[in-house]
Amino acid sequence: MNKVILVGNLTRDPEPYTTQGGVNRCNFTIAVQRRFANQQGVREADFIPCVAWRAQADFITRYFTKGKKIGVVGTLQTRSYDAQDGTKRYVTEVVVDEAEFVTPMGEGERRENAEPYPRSDAGAAAPAQQPSQMEEADDDELPF
Repeated sequence: MNKVILVGNLTRDPEPYTTQGGVNRCNFTIAVQRRFANQQGVREADFIPCVAWRAQADFITRYFTKGKKIGVVGTLQTRSYDAQDGTKRYVTEVVVDEAEFVTPMGEGERRENAEPYPRSDAGAAAPAQQPSQMEEADDDELPF
């Protein structure tokens, strides 16, 4: 089983890319605090590189910026490539399957051209009605 769940803060704005095949992706790093403090009483952080593809990449690029708290679920993946100097380099990163807001967005935090109801996946349900649009329900019709 390969499953990673992280909650942390973005260390910089996500970096969006489009592959030669037209697939969107973004790279970002999450600073995740450790559970316990060190001998000096300081809680250290680990800096975890992440990559998201397609709709997840669009969602993260649009709604998250440096310093914002994010929750991600994904898998740990190791890949290698040949560097320009001829050496083989290895990269270990989290491939993001799901991304969620951990704290609510304040006014004006949405990036330009953002949808009014962000979704982290294409199959998400429509947003709930606003309280002013809801109908009054009769207590006798409730199933509980």
